[in-house]
Amino acid sequence: MLKLNCEKGTLSISSAVFTNITGAAATSCFGVKAMAYRSMTDGLVHMLRREAMGKGVKVFFHEDHTISIELHIVVENGVNIPVVCEAITNQVRYLVSTYTGVQVANVDVFVDSMTF
Repeated sequence: MLKLNCEKGTLSISSAVFTNITGAAATSCFGVKAMAYRSMTDGLVHMLRREAMGKGVKVFFHEDHTISIELHIVVENGVNIPVVCEAITNQVRYLVSTYTGVQVANVDVFVDSMTF
């Protein structure tokens, strides 16, 4: 949870807010099929439904009130992966900063699988 001091008091933003914004931003980009989650028991990559997108996102809070985001995705076959990852990074940075006012230090995108 991130706590920010404002002129009217303290604002607390949970990691669920960041994961929901990040998941929605990533899946809205062209070429992204779904968010991904690697199971610890069998090691397989699972595509996540819309209500469970937060499992594919990890948020790390820093002392200087910035965050780092790590997200796992499944892409469609035939897309240019570096271009898709750059689009996701830009979209996530913009939306998280716009909606929460928190600066994003870095966004790491991991492509876990590709659909055919």
